[in-house]
Amino acid sequence: MSIHPTRTKFLNEADAREGDYVLYWMQQSQRAVYNHALEFAIQQANKLDRMLLVVFGLMDDYPEANLRHYTFMLEGLKETRAALASRGIKMVLNLGHPPEVALSLGRRASMIICDRGYLRHQRAWRREVAKQAQCPVVQVESDVVVPVEVASEKAEYAARTIRPKIHRHLETYLVGLKQTRVKRPSLGMKIKEVELEDTEGLLRKLNLDRSVPPVSDLFKGGTSQAVKRFDGFVRHRLKYYDQHSNQPQMNDISHMGPYLHFGQISPLYLALKMNRAPDSLKAVKDAYIEQLVVRRELAMNFAFYTSRYDAYTCIPGWARKTLADHEHDTREYLYSRRQLENADTHDQYWNASMLEMKHTGFMHNYMRMYWGKKILEWSKTPQIAYRTTLAFNNKYFIDGRDPNSYTGVGWIYGVHDRAWTERPIFGKTRYMAASGLERKCDIAAYVKKVDDLVKKVC
Repeated sequence: MSIHPTRTKFLNEADAREGDYVLYWMQQSQRAVYNHALEFAIQQANKLDRMLLVVFGLMDDYPEANLRHYTFMLEGLKETRAALASRGIKMVLNLGHPPEVALSLGRRASMIICDRGYLRHQRAWRREVAKQAQCPVVQVESDVVVPVEVASEKAEYAARTIRPKIHRHLETYLVGLKQTRVKRPSLGMKIKEVELEDTEGLLRKLNLDRSVPPVSDLFKGGTSQAVKRFDGFVRHRLKYYDQHSNQPQMNDISHMGPYLHFGQISPLYLALKMNRAPDSLKAVKDAYIEQLVVRRELAMNFAFYTSRYDAYTCIPGWARKTLADHEHDTREYLYSRRQLENADTHDQYWNASMLEMKHTGFMHNYMRMYWGKKILEWSKTPQIAYRTTLAFNNKYFIDGRDPNSYTGVGWIYGVHDRAWTERPIFGKTRYMAASGLERKCDIAAYVKKVDDLVKKVC
């Protein structure tokens, strides 16, 4: 039940000091339960006989984020603040560049605890705080089951190469996390903060891209929402999970992507709950753990060890070469970015997937693969296709703009895949066809499902 030492890392060598409180700078792990960084911070506060203060830095110019993303995030943060208050912990939300927010309150702190992010700017933020803080800064990893460097010390080629490395450590890290009682409540602290109770009012004040509307009727943010969805999935749909993983017309999936993206649910919590499912469902449980742990943490590995995870150059050399060899192949269909964004193509299956993405912030993973492959097929060059795919991905998906998402886009162009039979346009990268959808699933039912969803939200 304790926090494994490999989850913690001192980011600087500053000397300990007395301070007024311990500060937990919450940024990635936006939750009050199953949060190793939070529990570690409570333990340190208790040890130092200090109060614990939690701060979140809210910027209104987060890269490529829009009203849809901010609404989901603030719904979750509102719940998290209330949950922390029930444990006697004050959480404040302040506007500004997150490292500056952390450093401002860190001036009075005995110690700063932070959670971990894998993207370039997230890592740069933590380096900035560690460099400027006048107290120890400790990073605690809580958004993967197996810490990234423990799983592997290098970029992995594919799921098959990282799978045995992760499974080797699962027994060590698949352990529960006990909540620590706070010795000195901090709710009475007087700290300048932004009002979070009225999330809609706060959203109106922020200078946001408002071109993409929220989808709260379909996906509302918050840990309780995630837990409720997952409980329903385990009780009613888990038994169908492995059979329906490529059936986009069905809803036998957990829909945890958005909640994992914002750290509103712990992957460890999900994995432990999955392990408690009946033994008769072992094959299904294994299939879910494969996606939740192996595939998701392969994505963390990719983002951590690949400096330009969001550039066309991130794809492997063999894929770049074969796509370059076929760059000038004749394309039966060529669509502009505007036509694609408007779901204005000859392919009703693809149009449905684009509409699902735009109107719900979500798309079944099987359709995400087809959707991306067709953008590659219908674009003038693979470089243009990559930029278009990534732009749509980041703009519309609630769980866009994270390691899992960047890796998924890269996969379309050969990341974590192998060479296949050579064909026009795709070269040796994997090809997907409408006929494959028709053969493997009830694609007409998927089109109807999306049509009904769009009518409901419009």
